[in-house]
Amino acid sequence: MTEKLLYDQDGHVVTLTFNMPDTRNALTDMDLCSAIVAAMHRIGRDPSVRCAIVTGAGKAFSSGGNLKHMKEKSSIFGGDAIDAKDGYRNGIQQLAKAMWECEVPLIAAVNGPAYGAGCDTTCLCDIRIASTRATFAENFVRVGLISGDGGAWLLPRQIGLSRAAEMTFTGEPVDAETALAWGLVSTVVEPDDLLPEARVLAARIAVNPPRQLRMAKRLLREGLNTRLDIVLELAAAYQGACHQTEDHAEAVDSLLEKRAPAFSGR
Repeated sequence: MTEKLLYDQDGHVVTLTFNMPDTRNALTDMDLCSAIVAAMHRIGRDPSVRCAIVTGAGKAFSSGGNLKHMKEKSSIFGGDAIDAKDGYRNGIQQLAKAMWECEVPLIAAVNGPAYGAGCDTTCLCDIRIASTRATFAENFVRVGLISGDGGAWLLPRQIGLSRAAEMTFTGEPVDAETALAWGLVSTVVEPDDLLPEARVLAARIAVNPPRQLRMAKRLLREGLNTRLDIVLELAAAYQGACHQTEDHAEAVDSLLEKRAPAFSGR
């Protein structure tokens, strides 16, 4: 059977590819969900990984929910109300938690439509770059549902409450240029340039010391919901740890000696 998630590591950068183009990479497939969760844990445990790219095979990044599963009441949509609740909690919500808690910087390379849970999955990444063919839709109401994977929490933090409400209440897609203007993505590039651009950005990130990258990401995450005094206290603890690392000494030495640093993760 074809792997539903491709895991490829090149140096310090991992590329994850949703590999179910026949379903437009629908995330309600439990095997794909489980594979993404496992990949996030694998990345988090691997000190050699400094950045990861998330993208989709075929023409779509992800269509979100599989309409066939909805129609058949299968996968996470099966059973009564309690069964459906458990399906969400044990499926797509595990994916959301694993991606959000991943300490390694994540780049979404959005190659095509990112709808529903697909749109929300891009918001679980730290940086989004889009192909000119990308579109984004928080289209749950169009299928008589609401976001079950954290979109109501994620999307307003990316584009503000008013625009998030517009996307949520209309269910209408926005194109890549609108996503850029709204701050949902950082860059829009031609389709053939998407993965090369993502890899260049990942390489720019991966030249930095790995432990400090992970701590920097954790501080950004904590800053979304925590008081300044608490973030300052956490930052002080992190700084104390950073000052004791070999990579800090190497960074200072390399700057003073005007040479490229060689970080070890120690």
